[in-house]
Order: sequence, then structure tokens, then C-alpha cells
Amino acid sequence: MSKANTRQVLQDFGSLADVRIGLSAEVRTHSVQALNRLLAHTMAIRDAYKKAHWQVSGATFHQLHLLFDQHYNEQVTIMDAIAERVQTLGGVTFALAQDVMEESTISRSAPRGRETAAAQLSGLLDAHETILIEARPLARAAADNGDDGTNDLIVSQVVRSNELHSWFIGEHLAAQTQAAK
Repeated sequence: MSKANTRQVLQDFGSLADVRIGLSAEVRTHSVQALNRLLAHTMAIRDAYKKAHWQVSGATFHQLHLLFDQHYNEQVTIMDAIAERVQTLGGVTFALAQDVMEESTISRSAPRGRETAAAQLSGLLDAHETILIEARPLARAAADNGDDGTNDLIVSQVVRSNELHSWFIGEHLAAQTQAAK
């Protein structure tokens, strides 16, 4: 028997621990699934930011290098908040690269090689839009189900931060496009 098979699991993925936070198991299950989806997207965009940070080049290297690192760190903060909410609801979080591959629809088709700054910015903008398109209805569903904590987290951290990041990235992309003319 391999060592991986001898590890003891305290809680199976997809199950809920009995937590007393005034929400039914059905509501908590729905919110955990929604939050894990957003967590997978956030993990994907975090990785895209780190790739861009490491591989950025060109005339705007310094400012983009710093921006990508800042956004990376802010996405890590969002990941932690989402994971803590999943645990608060009694769920189990996604945690591995395989989880991201299976759950997130954010494109991971970027080449291994160094891309132009405009290509990096465009890919990040697409990723933010994916998160925002999915996050808003998930926030409304949480509110409709009476899960105000999940609604607040999605709106105040996921939506607002990704809107702001999208705006910054969009402005840099517009500057890149203008400079190329």
C-alpha cells in the first residue's frame, strides 16, 4: 500500500461538517460549491499574475512587474478569505492544482514562453471578466438563500477587487495599444 493511501482523511471533499451558524445544510452546500468555483478561478488568476510578473519585459517592465506582483498578492488575500468562508460553512476547500484544472474555466493556454505585455494584459483582462461574470449571480443566489456572509464576501472582496484589477489592467492595455500605433 502506498503512503498516499494510508493518509487519514478527517472530512471527505463534498461533505459538510456540522457547524452552527444559522444556515441549513442545503444553503451551506450551495454556497460551498459556489465559493469553491470562485476559489479555483482565483487560484488560476493568481498563477497567471505570477507568470506575468516573472516574464514581463519591454518598456513598461518596471511598472507592470510591480503591478502584477501587487495583484498577485491581492488575489492570494482573496483566496484566503474564500477558503476561510468555505471552512466556516463546514465545507472543504479546493487546494491543489488539479482542482483548479478541473473546476476553473479561466484559460490556461498561455504559452510557456515570454509573451508581449499586451498579450499578458489581454489574458488577465479575460480572466477577470470570467470571475466577474460568474461571481455576480453567485452573490445574488447567496443573498436570496439568506447567506449574507457569503454574499458580502463575494461582493466586497471578489467583485470589487476584480473590478478594480480589471480597470487597472484595462488602462495598461489601452496604453500598450496606443503606444503600438
